Amino acid sequence: MKRVKFLEVRDIATFIPMIAIDCSLTGNLSEDYLLERAGYGEHRCILFTRLDGGRNAEYDPYEWRNRTYAVAHQHIIDNWDELTSGDVIDVEFILRETKEKKRSERYLEE
Repeated sequence: MKRVKFLEVRDIATFIPMIAIDCSLTGNLSEDYLLERAGYGEHRCILFTRLDGGRNAEYDPYEWRNRTYAVAHQHIIDNWDELTSGDVIDVEFILRETKEKKRSERYLEE
């Protein structure tokens, strides 16, 4: 199971390159010791931050003071196993504000 995913978060006129890291316990004693010391436990926990830095990383989607990050983060937690690196997380589509999911901006350059 992949523990790190690079994701394209989109919202109204928004493009944010993000990285998500699954910080759930692994069964590896060294990793689990550090994860537990940092406060992670048995439930799925995704650390989420901007790929370009400049903002805090959060593991709790409710800590974001921004709809884009909060909705995207919760969606990633809920759908981790179905997501792959490079996927678009379209907040407007998740909230059913649009009927069609945005395509990755990488296709606009072709």
